[in-house]
Amino acid sequence: MCGIAGLCGYSGDAEKNIKRMNDRLFHRGPDSGDIWNSPDDMVWLGHRRLSIRDLSSNGSQPMRSKSGKYVIVYNGEIYNADKLSDLLMGKGFVTAFRGTSDTEVLLEAIEHLGLSETLKFCKGMFALAVYDLETHELCLARDRIGEKPLYYGFVNGNFVFASEISAIRAIEGFKNRIFEEALNLYFVHGYIPAPYTIYHDIYKLEPGTILRITAPFSYFRPVHEDDDEGKLTGIQRSGGEYRFETYYDITEVARKGQENLFKGTAEEAADELERLLKESIKGQLVSDVPVGAFLSAGIDSSTVVSLMQEVAEGKVKTFTIGMEDPKYNEAEVAKEIAKHLGTEHTELYITEADAKAVIPKLPSIYGEPFADSSQIPTYLVSKMTRDHVTVSLSGDGGDELFCGYRSYESVQRIWNKMKNIPGGMRYGAGKMLQHSRAAKRDDVFRDKAKLLQARSPEDLYRIQFEMAPGALNIAREKSMPPYKLSLAEGDGLREVNHDIMLMDMRMYHPDDILVKVDRSGMAVSLESRIPMLDRDVMEFAWSLPLSLLRDKNTGTGKMVLRDVLYRHVPRELVDRPKKGFSIPVAKWLKEKELRQWAEDMISAEKLQREGFLNPEAVAKVWKNFADEGGQWQPLIWYILMFEQWLSENN
Repeated sequence: MCGIAGLCGYSGDAEKNIKRMNDRLFHRGPDSGDIWNSPDDMVWLGHRRLSIRDLSSNGSQPMRSKSGKYVIVYNGEIYNADKLSDLLMGKGFVTAFRGTSDTEVLLEAIEHLGLSETLKFCKGMFALAVYDLETHELCLARDRIGEKPLYYGFVNGNFVFASEISAIRAIEGFKNRIFEEALNLYFVHGYIPAPYTIYHDIYKLEPGTILRITAPFSYFRPVHEDDDEGKLTGIQRSGGEYRFETYYDITEVARKGQENLFKGTAEEAADELERLLKESIKGQLVSDVPVGAFLSAGIDSSTVVSLMQEVAEGKVKTFTIGMEDPKYNEAEVAKEIAKHLGTEHTELYITEADAKAVIPKLPSIYGEPFADSSQIPTYLVSKMTRDHVTVSLSGDGGDELFCGYRSYESVQRIWNKMKNIPGGMRYGAGKMLQHSRAAKRDDVFRDKAKLLQARSPEDLYRIQFEMAPGALNIAREKSMPPYKLSLAEGDGLREVNHDIMLMDMRMYHPDDILVKVDRSGMAVSLESRIPMLDRDVMEFAWSLPLSLLRDKNTGTGKMVLRDVLYRHVPRELVDRPKKGFSIPVAKWLKEKELRQWAEDMISAEKLQREGFLNPEAVAKVWKNFADEGGQWQPLIWYILMFEQWLSENN
């Protein structure tokens, strides 16, 4: 795992600034680092290396192809690099490789097969930049689901890119304004969804996308479709050409899967899923450094560890953290599962002080506002794991691919109650009630009026986020850019649960879950790998009918995944209420130390001076929680994390 950076057409001291960017990415690649510049000094590439495969200098980057035509900087792992190597050698494109790194194989494949075809062949996670010295074309690309990050945009008129936004901030004279429209997205979701970032003119490259750029690297601004998705479709430009190309579309994958449903029994589905997961895990164990796995008491990580123990040589190293508060502690059950499977298990019980000490580090870890509170235990388990291994497998993806969240069922249930009322009548009544006197007096009444206006179950799911009490009143800027939570007309699948799963895979999973996993691991130079996001596993998952995913009588999800796990772990060990990977942040914020920190962060004078948030709205949310016995709501943490970030970065 690594960090990459680049400057194109830079008008200042490019060498100094690419080094500054590289230095800011040291944690992503502490083993070595280097830079490269084109003969005309128009393109500068930087790389920091965390050595995983081929620990010799043969795997160092920036790397130039054997012909000298291409140069690459790349962050990721190609798990089927051996098959790609065999393909290249079988066709006579390559007779021998200098070393054994997947970087070299990837680079030669790009030269001989083309970038798009190479990425379609590859199984892996990656963000890369490759420069063609003959055509002067620079291509940026990101993996299918967005496991690895890639930011790009303009600073002082110069095209830049990097693995983390903090590296872009390291450029001298960085003065991009905060993108205030994105604040409403942030206060609704707790993160800023792609393609947006917290800054004007800086964007996230979307998953499954290639951005092709030709010199001269002049200023451009992406143009969005006039719909609810915010999809990048074109550019306003002067100078070179810029083109976006989609090589993998999860919406299309989901649609094809649902059009060709799996016809077998539940047992046959579990057989096939187990086979695919074992194949994925076996590929992700390829490494020249120690590999382990996170283990909670959940279905997903337990399944990954169970199959990992079957295909690995020797005992698998597993890691979990626990808390003294039994309401949040899953370490005891994880230990039982580890004992049953025979893993070499390590656990660490964290204290309240341990968790609180992470809070000041969060702005530097994430680079922009991010407020999933499980970011704290995720960082702590990553830190502990890094003391023992360099690579760790994770169970993420199970809920979104195998219908695990209860919210999917609840949307279906609510919609079933609403759908028999004619849409026009329901929408009109909702509009009228939303602006009634009762709605002005009662927030709950107003929210129900908003729900009545939903035109589809997908719309209902979106509205539930946007009607979080007070969320759209926090930022002073009231507009919100289009974004991709909604499904475009024609994108819907066979039924509601699959539609909501797809919505989560398009936004929540890449922009929240995968951000949390990547940044937490990379902050301590730990590479995280996610077997359930294997291409073949995902495509099989989308072919499964709901009857194999959710028990219609109990509402229990992930049935096919459970069927795989029950073959390896007794049901009584894993069929327990899930506590979640969380911390008692609501409790801590009412205690003296953190309460004082929070109130300092959101003081009316401070907010007024900064000019981004509405002090009265913030005070109302905080007072309701801290003094009036109101329920905890995630919005409180969203506000505090924004202010913590702003204090460090403004």
